[in-house]
Amino acid sequence: MYKKSDQILERALQSIPLASQTFSKSLTQYPRGVSPFFIERGNGSRVIDIDGNEYIDFVNSLAAVTLGYCDKDIDKAVQEQMKSGVIFSLPHTLELQVAEKLIEIIPCAEKVRFAKNGTDATSAAVRIARAYTGKEHIAVCGYHGWQDWYIGSTDRDLGVPICVKELTHKFEYNDLKSLERLFQKQEFACVIMEPMNIEYPDNNFLQKVKRLTHKYSALLIFDETITGFRFSLGGAQEFFNVIPDMATFGKGMGNGFPLSAVVGTNNVMQKVEDIFFSGTFGGETLSLAAANAVIDKYKKNHVIKHFYETGTYLLMKLDKLIEDEKLGDIFSTSGHPSWSFLHIKEQEKYNIFEIKTFFMQESLKLGVITLGSHNLSFSHTRKDIDILIEVYSKVLPMIKRHIDNQDLLENIHGKILEPLFKVR
Repeated sequence: MYKKSDQILERALQSIPLASQTFSKSLTQYPRGVSPFFIERGNGSRVIDIDGNEYIDFVNSLAAVTLGYCDKDIDKAVQEQMKSGVIFSLPHTLELQVAEKLIEIIPCAEKVRFAKNGTDATSAAVRIARAYTGKEHIAVCGYHGWQDWYIGSTDRDLGVPICVKELTHKFEYNDLKSLERLFQKQEFACVIMEPMNIEYPDNNFLQKVKRLTHKYSALLIFDETITGFRFSLGGAQEFFNVIPDMATFGKGMGNGFPLSAVVGTNNVMQKVEDIFFSGTFGGETLSLAAANAVIDKYKKNHVIKHFYETGTYLLMKLDKLIEDEKLGDIFSTSGHPSWSFLHIKEQEKYNIFEIKTFFMQESLKLGVITLGSHNLSFSHTRKDIDILIEVYSKVLPMIKRHIDNQDLLENIHGKILEPLFKVR
């Protein structure tokens, strides 16, 4: 099934570490021997690997594709701009047009700066906060990219200086006391957090974080790299009605074209003129043309409503399957309808990674790509969801049977996944 993919993987490993530019697209996340490793093309909700196998894609390039692969409206806008040029020696008016649209739709946005990926944007936001407050320490909750200031707080910290690690401190989502304890020990430049990932905020958690952060004269930054263009057109801050001082957006903003943004209040964002945050390709016009068209399409086609209705249908069907098949001791669900999760619980005889390897092995055989999350796109239909549930109705009870029979490992035909680091 994956003959060509396995051959190309061996070749790629000779020239590219992990054979991929992204950890989450590599053999650290896809079990070797039972997974494809190279996709050739995509259209709408479907992708085809280099062996010709077709899948419904619920990863969607790590949630970056929100409208669907090869969306005609977005591609048309990019192709039209390509006729005029990609990058120039002076700014292009698209920078202004897209900035104005973001200011119109994002509650906290009064000024905008563009970058190319989420790490660029979060790192710039942290630097702005440090410059604005004159403080150095950072409180983090969630995943914020690969730069030293954040990744040094994780298990994947090799190569990060100790002095940098000491400036970043973690707190727990929905645990205000864990953040308050940090403030009582140290002065902070900012709190940077995903406004939501797996769990919904409980008991006005986000409002309380904002009050606490401002009480200690720090800035609140929402990392909306994923929640932006999913939860609401204006992001999770609009959805939950909690407005931060700054926010970062990316991924779905360009439907896969590389673009991110730092947005914030006027007085905070003016610090961009004093710090150094500058890149040759921040004003690259093809991605800006894509974002310009994405915003228009969201407004015209009620994309957010589609996410909510389709994702709610998915969670309803999946929860019913788990209940009907008595699978609750192994699986559970959580998340927002546009970005939901199927969780695997540790078992007495088998760990999560062994179960996930079998889960992915069988799901891929049946034509579904998922890493355990459902990153919906506008192109996903009810039929796609029905197919997903049909696949789950075969795979999840199969996992239970193998756990009960204690023969799960004997039925795994590839290399078992190993822990990388806990993202959320």
